[in-house]
Amino acid sequence: MRVLVVEDEDQLADAIARGLRRRAIAVDVVYDGAEALERLAYVRYDVIVLDRDLPELHGDEVCRTLAAGGGAGRVLMLTAAGRVGDRIEGLALGADDYLVKPFAFAELVARIRTLARRTASTRPAVLERDGVRLDLGARTVVRDGRPVALTRKEFAMLTELMRADGTTVSARELVARAWDENVESGTGALRVTITTLRRKLGPPEVLRTVPGLGYRLGRPSAGPAPGEGG
Repeated sequence: MRVLVVEDEDQLADAIARGLRRRAIAVDVVYDGAEALERLAYVRYDVIVLDRDLPELHGDEVCRTLAAGGGAGRVLMLTAAGRVGDRIEGLALGADDYLVKPFAFAELVARIRTLARRTASTRPAVLERDGVRLDLGARTVVRDGRPVALTRKEFAMLTELMRADGTTVSARELVARAWDENVESGTGALRVTITTLRRKLGPPEVLRTVPGLGYRLGRPSAGPAPGEGG
């Protein structure tokens, strides 16, 4: 699960992020509506926790834009406006749920998990490509009939590569989708994970490096992409 918290109160936003990370949920944080839409243009989130009263671009406009565009994760509107009319208005804008401040953190987590399950239900439960079968529900991976045990990060990375359906995914995109922004991409964590994942998937090599571009899944028989190495 990956969550974007959009909240202009720095202390509240950071406290929510810390609490969710302690529950093994990947979290990114932005502090205004314009930055939220920029982030959502290239990162896929399961749930967006969206404050309604935001600077730069109001939360209502962010929610309206996401609802019109489709494809974004579920929106949990988080606001101090708690009247029935406010809730109805927020849901009419396209929010999937509405939580009033102040709130119990346990309730926030429960609502996020519920919305994430709805997001997952709209995606294929099983992904298959080049002899790799990834079951999102069971969180299992099989390569040519052989079970493959992966860590949470390896599973997340393989999921993104499988969803790309043979196209190249840049290192930046992989870090953005498989990790939260707390991780420093320059530390080599991505390269280490790629190396380990490639070894675990075993021969014939299916995880291909495309120099200068990124990574993709594809058996050697599929032919190398332009400029591709091993």
